[in-house]
Amino acid sequence: MKWTKFYLPDAYSPTMEQLVYFHDHTMSIITSIMILICILLNSLLWNKLIDLNMNEHQMIETWWTILPTIVLFLIAIPSLKILYSMEELINPTISIKSMGHQWYWSYEYSDKFCKELESYMKYNKKNDFRLLEVDNKMKAPFLTQIRMIFSSSDVLHSWTIPCLGIKMDAVPGRINQSSLMIKKPG
Repeated sequence: MKWTKFYLPDAYSPTMEQLVYFHDHTMSIITSIMILICILLNSLLWNKLIDLNMNEHQMIETWWTILPTIVLFLIAIPSLKILYSMEELINPTISIKSMGHQWYWSYEYSDKFCKELESYMKYNKKNDFRLLEVDNKMKAPFLTQIRMIFSSSDVLHSWTIPCLGIKMDAVPGRINQSSLMIKKPG
């Protein structure tokens, strides 16, 4: 992934693949609506004919009320399906607890072996992305169902990996959880 890319990041999880498909589905609906509106506006601007029967036409008013409702359902149903699938936990093999602290994250692997690590930001190298590179990266297995548990010790923190389609807020005194499956290593 490059900084100059204008599209969504490459999908590395089934959730992100569904989000990309939903984005394409919604954009095709929006594009077709925009083309239809441009055609109708163009015909309205250049047409000088007046039809008096159109003033009392109830069928057109019925259809331009029903069609937007159908379009909203075509967008809402896939959206709700993705939202519910993002919250579903499917027999996680491993759990990773992520705790947000002020200026660093700590990770705890506690299922099969107990391992803790702290991840601080790096500042010194020219090739590193500012505020994104860390000294200890969280490692997660691919093709494995993972449960991520988020919390914070001091203030609100936001934990995100765009190519996996996951973003969670770590709130002090509250535990949030999310399901994660990585399809490609890296």
